[in-house]
Amino acid sequence: MTLKKFINKPENITSELLEGLALANPFILELKPNNLVVNKGLKTASRVTIVTLGGSGHEPALQGFVGEGMIDVAVVGDVFAAPGYKAVFEALQLADKGKGILLVVLNHISDMLAGTRTIEEANKVGIKVSMVVTQEDVAYAPRCDANKRRGLVGCVPLYKIVGAAAAQGKSLHEITAIAQDFADNMATIAVACKTATHPQNGSAFAILGTDEMEIGMGQHGEGGNGRQKMKNADETAILMSDLLIADLNLCTGEEIMVIVNGTGSTTIMEMLIIFRQVHKYLSAKGIVIIANWVEEVFTVQEQAGFQLFFARMNTQNLRYWNAPVRTPYLVR
Repeated sequence: MTLKKFINKPENITSELLEGLALANPFILELKPNNLVVNKGLKTASRVTIVTLGGSGHEPALQGFVGEGMIDVAVVGDVFAAPGYKAVFEALQLADKGKGILLVVLNHISDMLAGTRTIEEANKVGIKVSMVVTQEDVAYAPRCDANKRRGLVGCVPLYKIVGAAAAQGKSLHEITAIAQDFADNMATIAVACKTATHPQNGSAFAILGTDEMEIGMGQHGEGGNGRQKMKNADETAILMSDLLIADLNLCTGEEIMVIVNGTGSTTIMEMLIIFRQVHKYLSAKGIVIIANWVEEVFTVQEQAGFQLFFARMNTQNLRYWNAPVRTPYLVR
């Protein structure tokens, strides 16, 4: 099948996109062997460092958020594939500044295997590291069975919060607690009306009907068992908001962060229309949005849809969220 994409050899997609990222951001990050994308400020860092891992194909995440105030090393696998544990262990060795390392892993089988094996190897050589798992997809399992939940866009605001905490000199124990508390108080639900295709072979993840959408779509286009007739923006926003409110048990007076994350081919126009309704709906319930982000943050190639993310916020996390940051795709 001929792919109608501006690529070269499909097998070179990951290496070439990372090379392009490094060339476009020479003062922020650098590319090391084994697809390690490294914060240039890591060389002189004397603090807890942040490492993460995951496949390519979700740009700008994950590697697009490497830089001061967020990720120190992103270990990038091939398209939609986790990197091997040896590359992740190499990243930990590179990131070890004597203050400890936080390893953030999304709850997907291959990512978890790489993360847990890396922790085992790090313990053998005395590298001080803790691991926090993001698992906030409400469609896949109930909150009481959170270990089965998939990780979606929630990893990105978590990177921002823990990166700021590290920059302010917090200890590994403190940063791990901050990360876990945030992870425990966030929830995401996704919707798609057209699924993505794999950029290396052109195969579609699934086929949705012309008047059909699916609530609960996974990060790689996995089904969510929520196929239904296509709804308009306001109806969809309310349906998804209700699922997140129920999962987090949000009450009147609570303060939250909201992210509308486009997943590849959803326009800013559509995302803003969704956010408008979410804001109105939450305001009517007395739930206050104190932080928000409406953008393509964590995509699935050209999937048409978005992820809606809610997280409880407190004064400390809001301060970390608003702290200075310099990455290719988020600068404050």
